[in-house]
Amino acid sequence: MTPTELPVVIFPSKSPTKPSAAHRVLLVDDDDAVRDMMTVTLEHKGFDVVAVANVTNALKLISTESFEVLITDLHMPHPGDGFTVITAMRHLQPNALTLLVSGYPDMQSAMAAILLEADEIIVKPFDVGRLAELVQHKMLTRKSVAPPEKQRVGAILRRCITGVIEDWLARAKQSKELNHLSLSDEERTGHLFKLVEDLVVRLSKPSATTKDSDAIFSEAAIAHGKLRHLQGYTPAMLVHESRILQVTLFGTLQSNLSHLDFSLLLPDVMTIADEVDAQLTQTMDSYMNAMRKSAA
Repeated sequence: MTPTELPVVIFPSKSPTKPSAAHRVLLVDDDDAVRDMMTVTLEHKGFDVVAVANVTNALKLISTESFEVLITDLHMPHPGDGFTVITAMRHLQPNALTLLVSGYPDMQSAMAAILLEADEIIVKPFDVGRLAELVQHKMLTRKSVAPPEKQRVGAILRRCITGVIEDWLARAKQSKELNHLSLSDEERTGHLFKLVEDLVVRLSKPSATTKDSDAIFSEAAIAHGKLRHLQGYTPAMLVHESRILQVTLFGTLQSNLSHLDFSLLLPDVMTIADEVDAQLTQTMDSYMNAMRKSAA
């Protein structure tokens, strides 16, 4: 998806058909003049518009009322921004058409909008009348999308484990601190696959908590510490690669936002942090034991 500049959008030659039933539109923009003008134009086209000036009010409406269209400005005063509103809408009302309005469609914003599944990025300045036609056109042509099946964090990581390893490896290769050792990909990943599998096992427990006693004894972590000692790693490098693992895991969850079961997200994220830390502790202990043995 690329940002849309409304004046060049091409529609069928015949006049757009007005909605047979008033589609409800949630309009979010902190500029009073722009918000009022968009409201009048959309209502003239037959839409039922609920307009708010900030993210807080938008989130309240999304959680209590139903909408078929969301049009939100990207940059608004804190707390939150347009991405926050889109995330909430995608989670609570996944079939709603979502349009993100941005005055500066830089690559980072565009990629984030794609990640959050915005249907369109509208570039300022734009013709409000054409915006109404765009919304109407997309409502007439889009197909209903079944909401994705919600999954626990452990299930997502199990499904994406190969991607996690590949992403971790790519990040590790970019690290000057880790990349000065000449290692093959297999040597560099070490026991990473089994470490992630151990994490998934802990996440699959029905009553997973973040207590230290819940951390799994990991033979892979022990073996990993011995391997890293033989390969010439330092303790600082062990900490660094563990930090990269956490970043990679959370990045995987971010790319699967539409599938996440948010009701259990926080405890699962806490479990990830605790388990990765526990694995690092076991790896570090094993590494130090190997170092003492080699020095004896």
